[in-house]
Amino acid sequence: MQDKIDRLRQQAVPPQSLFINGRWQPAADGNVMAVISPIDGTQLTTIAAATAIDVDRAAAAARDSFEKGTWAKAAPVERRKVLLKIAELIERNALELAVLGVRDNGTEISMALKAEPGSAANSFRYYAEAIDKVYGEIAPTAENILGLVHRAPVGVVGAIVPWNFPMMIGAWKIAPALAAGNSIVLKPAEGASLSLLRLAELCAEAGLPEGVLNVVTAPGPLPARRWGCIPISTFWPSPAPVSWAANCSNIPPARTSSVSIWNLAANHPTSSSRCARSGAGGKSFGLWHIPQFRPGLRCGSRLLVERSIAGEVAEKVSAMPPRSRLATAGPYNRSRRHLQ
Repeated sequence: MQDKIDRLRQQAVPPQSLFINGRWQPAADGNVMAVISPIDGTQLTTIAAATAIDVDRAAAAARDSFEKGTWAKAAPVERRKVLLKIAELIERNALELAVLGVRDNGTEISMALKAEPGSAANSFRYYAEAIDKVYGEIAPTAENILGLVHRAPVGVVGAIVPWNFPMMIGAWKIAPALAAGNSIVLKPAEGASLSLLRLAELCAEAGLPEGVLNVVTAPGPLPARRWGCIPISTFWPSPAPVSWAANCSNIPPARTSSVSIWNLAANHPTSSSRCARSGAGGKSFGLWHIPQFRPGLRCGSRLLVERSIAGEVAEKVSAMPPRSRLATAGPYNRSRRHLQ
């Protein structure tokens, strides 16, 4: 496994373009952004820096594909077949996708394998199986009235994905939208775009029609006035995108809060416990293996220590051998570059 990871991490990544209407296209003005790996600060490649014109092109391609009905009006069994094929291709290319994402955003590799391609494949498979199993409804009404609930795609969905788990969260947005028959304009985070651009390629390989999935990369939020032409948008609700979304005509006013209670996991060795003298350096403590996984977040553990034993505990924790087979912190296990 490590040999394969090492080979993949050395592969050159070609410059990336926008994926619009089933084709790779440069930004309208030709501008690009450098992709810098957080592992060692080197430049991996470049990605296109989309403009408002590019957003318009992507939205128009999505709208055109929806109105043609090549996907929206496809039989449920056909949409199911394509989504299952996407899941299969994700699993077949799982290591490549995980390493590509790690090089892009610095996620630890063993976690990336499970949370990125692993979770993404499961999402596509789940929604594929739901396509022909979620029905409309007949509502209870008076005897002379017929009330029907008909489920139909909304048209074009705009999706904005954060940097921390781009494939996993991207699949949460892409898979259900596709299952319902919608077309999509997807904007990854500029610091974690590579795996989603590769996913777009796999979706096309699986048979997704042109224009149904469009991926535009850009620095920060795309122009709100352009995004507002998309009927429905989905984004990750941190304060910055919530504030940005308030300027979009298609997104209702949202309440924002800067208070987070998701990142409060902590361990508490006390001066009277053996944990302070032996547990902190032992297998049972596992500081890096006590994160809490919330929706889309991996909140790492913190160590709260009384001042009287802080030095001793810090020494034991720092003395854990980073090259140990038990150590999994860092984008690549026992990577010399990361240890430096």
